[in-house]
Amino acid sequence: MARAAAVVPSATGPIERPAPDLSDGPALRAAGQGAPDDDAAPGARSEERRQTRERRRLRAAALVLVSVVLLGAVPLFFGIRTLSRDPVFDNLDQLGVPGWAAAKTVDDVSGSRWCLLDCRLRERTVTSEKSPEETAKVYEDALRQDGWRPWKVSRCPEQQTKGSYTCWRRDELTLDLWVREPTCVPPPVDGEPAVVPSDDSSAAATECTGSLVSVKVRNAIDDERTRPQPTNDPSLTGEDPFPTVSGDPLGELTPSPS
Repeated sequence: MARAAAVVPSATGPIERPAPDLSDGPALRAAGQGAPDDDAAPGARSEERRQTRERRRLRAAALVLVSVVLLGAVPLFFGIRTLSRDPVFDNLDQLGVPGWAAAKTVDDVSGSRWCLLDCRLRERTVTSEKSPEETAKVYEDALRQDGWRPWKVSRCPEQQTKGSYTCWRRDELTLDLWVREPTCVPPPVDGEPAVVPSDDSSAAATECTGSLVSVKVRNAIDDERTRPQPTNDPSLTGEDPFPTVSGDPLGELTPSPS
């Protein structure tokens, strides 16, 4: 095909430029230099869509996996914490006592929480910085505010003790509160170890400050004081089959008839 010359006006005169040869278009497309192949474009777009869907599925699977891990880890964490930490101690930690009344705390636990062989016994020893009277008052007030009620029962305490000893009940638990003066230990003499004095020794008169608090919490079903206590009331036990004999058991001799 003949090429038509294009005439461009110029200040010096017309300049002829060759027109583009349209007959070269098929050759350029065949060599890959022209427009993209219309048949290959749908396949490329389909592959791109497939890769996009695959990435979305991977992201969704990752989100599901993270959700499952989080939803399972949180209950597992609190479950392990519950098994390792007795909730009764957590409740005692929340008692509204001032800091000076709980300067140092030592906990001890024994038995099974589910009473498999022995029911659980929780024991807490607390060091207070003030007198036993002040300490006993703040602890008793805190127990009342926490829902505990005084429990008037025999064998509270089991034996006579010094200081303030009270018993409490709440739901399925019983609590013994004992507040007394601390046991003073005199300093060692001439490098010898210190000896804990007995209550009736002269060394016990050493001046001490603060007080000592003991708390015992038991399950009510395992506390013998919640069960019927034996009694010696004659109206319940009946007549004593072995009455006490007073005077001469033989009595006076009766003279035989002569």
